[in-house]
Amino acid sequence: MSITLSHSTKKVSGKIHLTSSKSESNRALIIQALCDSTFEIHNLSISNDTKVLQELLSSGEKELSVGLAGTAMRFLTAYLAIQNKEVVLTGAQRMKERPIKVLVSVLRDMGAQISYEENEGYPPIKIEGKKLSGTKVVIDGGISSQYISALLMIAPQLDNGLIIAFEGEVISKPYINMTIEMMRYFGAEVKWNENSIVVAPGNYKAKDFKVEADWSAASYWYSMVALSSEGDLTLYGLKKDSLQGDAALVDVYENFGVETEFIEGGVRLRKNSAFNIQDSELKIDFINFPDIAQTVAVTCATLNVKARLIGLKTLRIKETDRIAALQTELTKLGFSIDVEGDDILINSSLRTKQSVVEQSHIQNDKIASFLAMTNIKTYDDHRMAMAFAPLALKNSIVIEDENVVGKSYPNFWKDLQELGFVID
Repeated sequence: MSITLSHSTKKVSGKIHLTSSKSESNRALIIQALCDSTFEIHNLSISNDTKVLQELLSSGEKELSVGLAGTAMRFLTAYLAIQNKEVVLTGAQRMKERPIKVLVSVLRDMGAQISYEENEGYPPIKIEGKKLSGTKVVIDGGISSQYISALLMIAPQLDNGLIIAFEGEVISKPYINMTIEMMRYFGAEVKWNENSIVVAPGNYKAKDFKVEADWSAASYWYSMVALSSEGDLTLYGLKKDSLQGDAALVDVYENFGVETEFIEGGVRLRKNSAFNIQDSELKIDFINFPDIAQTVAVTCATLNVKARLIGLKTLRIKETDRIAALQTELTKLGFSIDVEGDDILINSSLRTKQSVVEQSHIQNDKIASFLAMTNIKTYDDHRMAMAFAPLALKNSIVIEDENVVGKSYPNFWKDLQELGFVID
């Protein structure tokens, strides 16, 4: 169902109790399932992805469908490989188009019994779980961090532990670090040497855990402050010493005039009124925080900031091809976007020779005319809907699928309304 977003004052101020991190929640659920004793997970995410994983971990069915939950697919593939039962793991049509071969091949090398039910290298897969002894495996560092995290979390349960040796540069390191730090919190012995990770055999120790708020979700609010005429916003639940790589938002959004102040229980965001559109190209490498790339791309285009966004390889195999989706939707709106390989180039198509004040008026007029021309297609991707939502601060905008945000941030539209956004 389509919704129309608008905001009358273009000013953003207020307080938001931010949704919980599904990355931390999903890791905590897997470790909880592997632990001999029970423990409490406080502030567990209410996202669809986390709900799916929680339900499937306790399911006794012979066929389990993750729907569109990619993290659940990867984590469950490894988890079920060491459980004493036979299960078919499947998902929605898009999930059947997302590769799983690298993870399955590594697990097979470790002795796992996994076969493909339809297409080689893709779900659905049949898993005949059994005890695995562990070994040393060599993995391309450029693969999804979810594969590596999936292997790491089961590693203490293997008779001989596990050594993962990397070939080439390791991408999305913060997500792997998050997994390692959470494993250590629950008593696992994990060492990350220069090009390998060593996990000793052992048992997880039950210990209550509190999930931090989601820095990925915070990106949409950073964008709103950047695009507002005036911005002063408090987000509760975020920590300065976060395990989440997307905390890089603090530095990234300084480029757009958003100042971050860490306060008790969260962060306060304020727009720097002295911010001027820069003349030189902005270059940002998203290799360690790819989930905020869509938000930043929309921010750059709207603020007329010429930018080159790199480190986006993994965006090709998400809920949709996010690089192609961004180019399509931003181009439809009238912005000038090029793609070179896996890099996104945002051209300063609204640049004028007038003063900054005059330029701002011209830019806003142009953006308003762009936004009136088309709807934003979401491609079944929650981040497409939320990344484009801040454009409502420039002119009313139509998002085609309101329910898609449930994947990671079910209360997103409600939180928007709390800050004066009108939803029709």
